Amino acid sequence: MKTDGQLRADEVYEPIERASRDEISTLQLDRLRWSLRHAYDNVPHYREAFDAAGVHPADVHELGDLARFPFTSKDVLRDHYPFGMLAVPRERISRVHASSGTTGKPTVVGYTAADLDMWTGVVARCLHAAGVRAGDRVHVAYGYGLFTGGLGAHYGAERLGCAVIPISGGMTERQVQLIADFEPDAILATPSYTLTIVDEMERQGIDPRASSLRIGVFGAEPWTEAMRREMEERVGIDAVDIYGLSEVIGPGVAQECVETKDGLHVWEDHFYPEVVDPETGAVLPDGSVGELVFTSLTKEAMPVVRYRTRDLTRLLPGTARSMRRIEKVTGRSDDMMIVRGVNVFPTQLEELILEQTRLSPHFCCVLTRADRLDALELRVEARGAAADADAVAAGLALRKRIKDRIGVSATVTLHDADTLERSAGKAKRVVDLR
Repeated sequence: MKTDGQLRADEVYEPIERASRDEISTLQLDRLRWSLRHAYDNVPHYREAFDAAGVHPADVHELGDLARFPFTSKDVLRDHYPFGMLAVPRERISRVHASSGTTGKPTVVGYTAADLDMWTGVVARCLHAAGVRAGDRVHVAYGYGLFTGGLGAHYGAERLGCAVIPISGGMTERQVQLIADFEPDAILATPSYTLTIVDEMERQGIDPRASSLRIGVFGAEPWTEAMRREMEERVGIDAVDIYGLSEVIGPGVAQECVETKDGLHVWEDHFYPEVVDPETGAVLPDGSVGELVFTSLTKEAMPVVRYRTRDLTRLLPGTARSMRRIEKVTGRSDDMMIVRGVNVFPTQLEELILEQTRLSPHFCCVLTRADRLDALELRVEARGAAADADAVAAGLALRKRIKDRIGVSATVTLHDADTLERSAGKAKRVVDLR
């Protein structure tokens, strides 16, 4: 890694990162009461939902009382498109972001000036925990616009004192040129698009390890430990995870610390996490795998109460920071494929692909159904020609590993290097044609 050896495990951006659990819990309870009251008083949906569930903000005497309140789903936000979930007059809205809306109406999120200030602060906290420092140059290849990634990363990096290179996604050849010319210290992008940039470097005869990059802050899509190893070995960087979602704030909800790389610390002074059983909704004890749920504690424009993220993870004790961690998110309940009764996640396949040195992590899962039977085709790029004997052997080995490890039969179709469709943002891993 190209670290300078000066990162210290006790170095924090803000003192709250080292607060005691008692201090954090006391702060959370005060802020939770405010947030629930704010939502109840100003958002008709929450007033109706709380009343229907027989609960009231005044009923909260301890953090565990939150479990009595109803969940908020993405469908609720879509049903109130565009501004029905706002808790402040529209004149107070300083910015609007929205999801892509590829599966229906987009979810629209408004921000007051105070919300933007908070968001900028938590992203700066994230980047500092990742090892980025004031004076560093930061190459932002997240998409700008209604997507929260680009602008969220941009303003957080500026708050930290960095020089931002706001290239956004796409124009991969230009990305490579600017990395060579501007010599950034850190890159912020989706892991799949960063690999596309790295592939382009190698295509141009540039050694990625010789670049100026020393830190990669990757998010917006699940990625595995195998992907981390691939990135760190090919580029010579420290690769760390950042987590967020627009409905809660955007990037900056949680961050992996560079000194431990052992999961993402949730900034619990602003976002209260729960993990619940995806089927029953029951709150699970820390350490149990389930669906991640968030309640905002300080948002003005659009508070969210028990928002179901569909991300699967578990809550763990803090390590590099005193706030709790979520284990690396490697799957979502809504991107899980069920193939002949077997649950399959794209990240499981990614991990097995990366075990084969002749195969690349560029892949796509295609689901079909013939004669009422599900079929999974895994389209994956070889490192070089698909017809190469070693690549063919790797494809056969991968098919066996999928059957042995996951318990499902899959067809593995090899493609030549650089032939599968690339995305400048989140990778589309599943095409369901059933």
